[in-house]
Amino acid sequence: MNSQQNPPATTERVAYLDNARYWVMLLVVIGHSLTQFTAMDSARSVYVWIYSFHMPLFILVSGYTAQRYVGNERQVRRLVSTLIVPYLIIETTLQLLMRHYEGSPDPLALLSPQWLGWFLAALFVWRLTTPIWLALRYPITTSIVISLLVGLIEVPNVMALPKILGFLPFFVVGLTMTPERLRSLSRTPVRIASAVVLGGSFIVCYLYSRNWTSDWLLYKARYDEAPLNSTPWEGITQRAELLVIGFVLTFAALTLVPWARSWTSSLGERTFYCYLLHGYVIFLLDQQFGVFEALEGFGAISAVGAILAAIALANLLMLPIVKRIFSPVFEPKLTWFFRRDQVPADESRKTTEESPTQAR
Repeated sequence: MNSQQNPPATTERVAYLDNARYWVMLLVVIGHSLTQFTAMDSARSVYVWIYSFHMPLFILVSGYTAQRYVGNERQVRRLVSTLIVPYLIIETTLQLLMRHYEGSPDPLALLSPQWLGWFLAALFVWRLTTPIWLALRYPITTSIVISLLVGLIEVPNVMALPKILGFLPFFVVGLTMTPERLRSLSRTPVRIASAVVLGGSFIVCYLYSRNWTSDWLLYKARYDEAPLNSTPWEGITQRAELLVIGFVLTFAALTLVPWARSWTSSLGERTFYCYLLHGYVIFLLDQQFGVFEALEGFGAISAVGAILAAIALANLLMLPIVKRIFSPVFEPKLTWFFRRDQVPADESRKTTEESPTQAR
């Protein structure tokens, strides 16, 4: 489990990874769209099921695509232009909107991500520490211990550090994955078993999730603080159970992702923009137009409508035109910002493994 493997040799886009990004992005947008309906059992079951593995899956894929990060000049430039700049834009604008509608945060807390920005901060930290994890003899075991113990102490929400450390094992496992291991998941018996596992887990969530504290799935709160309110031992065992569930469902989902290139591969190349932009749509629909509050009275129909609308929104935000419009904003060249002698000759060449934006 902890054996070190060489990074994938290919530097070309892998349709399998783009397909995985597409499907997990649908889960992200659906999950965020259902947040306002979790008081309803039907919506809550879908929400809990999605949150039990959608971020672990996203993070594991991010770890896999980070294997080639060594901190060279071109990679550092990409980190600045595709993680730091989008983070500052997202956090500044969303926090200003939140302050306008909700009165907080005041003053702005740009180093304490309020919502979407936490994942950008996490990718930045995980990328910078990639060489460390690849150098360790037991990286997976170390990351699991950190994840289990971090809930025992007070960790400030600077750069979403509690979540970064809580979700860390999924990123580290992604670093140790190889194309051969991913291919081994595609065997027919494994796919059948995975479909059963995913279906069975959804049924369990549908039947029992109404009594669960879903905040555990956020990997953020300290064990002994509200709403978790657990003893140290209860917290560690609960976090351990969630890690196991997250890994099982993540690998089950990966087995069902097709390897062949299709329309989902093309859309999956642009999940970066969908991730950054869908939050504005959901936030404004909620705060400015009161859509979610108006729909609550329709019961399960509103949850189904939210899911269908989320799917449509996600697909729209992954269209090529969205990238053309927003790439100058979210992926600026910044040639003026860096010293000229630090601009590599092949700066324009981008690969799946080396581009942070493709880790989303």
